[in-house]
Amino acid sequence: MENRRLRAGTPITPLEFEALDDEQLARLVPKAWRDYFPGKDACADGCFYLHDGRAWSLFKGNFLDD
Repeated sequence: MENRRLRAGTPITPLEFEALDDEQLARLVPKAWRDYFPGKDACADGCFYLHDGRAWSLFKGNFLDD
């Protein structure tokens, strides 16, 4: 994996998802929703759900429906 700076909203590939740990993945989630990040093991298909039912996609770097 290339060394690139991880920023909130940056999409990643499934291979990068596997290589990153929970802390690194949390950095990809905007601060407003980081508290909802359940950790890598609870992210089905690179997505997790917020309190309002929207799904954040780490692969897309945005909400799943956007």
